[in-house]
Formats: sequence, structure tokens, C-alpha cells
Amino acid sequence: MVHFIDTGAGFPVVLIHGLFGDCDNLKGLGRELESRYRTIRVDCPNHGQSPQISPMTYPAMAAEIIATLDSLAIDSFYVVGHSMGGKIAMTLALNYPERVKALVAADIAPVSYPPHHDKVFAGLTSMATDVKDRRAALAHLLSHDIDEATAQFLLKSLRRGDAGFGWKFNLAELINSYDHIVGWFNTDASTAKAYQGPALFVRGGDSNYVLAEYTAEVKRQFPQVSAKTIQGTGHWLHAQKPAVFNRIVSEFIDNCSANT
Repeated sequence: MVHFIDTGAGFPVVLIHGLFGDCDNLKGLGRELESRYRTIRVDCPNHGQSPQISPMTYPAMAAEIIATLDSLAIDSFYVVGHSMGGKIAMTLALNYPERVKALVAADIAPVSYPPHHDKVFAGLTSMATDVKDRRAALAHLLSHDIDEATAQFLLKSLRRGDAGFGWKFNLAELINSYDHIVGWFNTDASTAKAYQGPALFVRGGDSNYVLAEYTAEVKRQFPQVSAKTIQGTGHWLHAQKPAVFNRIVSEFIDNCSANT
């Protein structure tokens, strides 16, 4: 099972963060929802306080979350995920459609992406455990041509332990499973699944994660999809314009709740 934070009361909403994150990434959305819903914010496998799994396939990560929800006697739920977490959310909808009542995927599509984290992995793996402080850690990441917004996000997972600084996520396994993380499993036309429930895809207007060329795949796998674009945001849309993001997601979930 995965580590989680359980707040609020009402119909459950599961919130799933992206690569290199933890359950605090969607905390603002959780606060928005918890007055009306029970919100379950999870640490994905190999992130935060959750245990390690190998390899990190999307069906395996979805199964870990289902096991956690089973332990909480949660039979059905809404699910919201960002980036890698959005792919986990999509996998939950595709593999457990009787349990997922609605899906929100934030700035991610149900497709395989080319590798694009080489600089990040180089910066993370070369970080010395005896780095002096967070300012020095930031300088190190910037020296590896990692943009400041991404570097600041990564530093949220830097923690000091008895042996020096380290990362909250299991870096070795993220590297080992990277092909699964950027890949996608639901691609064989003869066996591909489709989720028939309501789905919302929210993209950043300046992001290149959800392109027009992916539209056909999105509609094939999620035929009841609707879409929103938040202008002036990139991949970190939930952090760049949190009020707008939270409103869009909340209204979608509220509308789904009113129609059930």
C-alpha cells in the first residue's frame, strides 16, 4: 500500500502527484475539496513515504493505490492526477472503470513520450550528500542547465538525514523504471481499453505535454472527454495558477456529483 493523507468527509476524491513529487503537491486542491469531499492525497510508489516497487509500471502503481483504497473500504471515487500521476489516474479509470466515477488528468496524455529528463537525472545523481545547504543545492542543479522553476520543485524533495542530504524519492528506481514512466501500456489496438465515464483533461497553454496530435488517442481511450486550457501556464499549471486550476477541477467534480 502507499502512504496517504486522508482529510475531509463525503464522497472520496483521490489526488495523485507527478514524477519527483509527493502528496503535498496537490495540497491546495485538497483544501479546496475537503469541505465537500473526502480527499485522499497519496505518495506514489518510490516517492515520499511510500514503499518501493520495481518496475514502476502504470498497472502496478494503480494496483498499489487500489490496495490502499481497499484497506480504507473505499469502493468508488473520483481521481485527479498531474503528469505521471495523471497517467496513474488514467490507468485506474481504464483498469478499474467500475470504481472510478470521474477522472481529471492534468497536463498529460495517454501516450508514450520521448525521454526528456536527462539533465534532471544528471543533476540529481551528481548531487553530493555533503552539499552545504539548499542554496548550494540550487546552484548545483542550475549548473546542470535545469531551469529554476524545476530546480525549486525538485528541492522540495531534498531532506537532511544522519548521513547528509538525500532525496525523498527513490532516485535509483526512477532511473531504472524511466522507460515505463514515459511510456504507456494501452496502445495495442486489438486489446486497448476505453473508459466510458466522464473525463476532464486540463492542459497548460504554454506546455508541450498535451499536443493537438494526441487528440485522437485521448478521444479513443476516453470518449466522454472534455478539455480545458489554462493560458499563461506550463506543465506546473496547478502551481502557476492554483486558483484557476482548483476552480476548474472543483467545478467538474461538483457537476459530476450533481449528476449522479
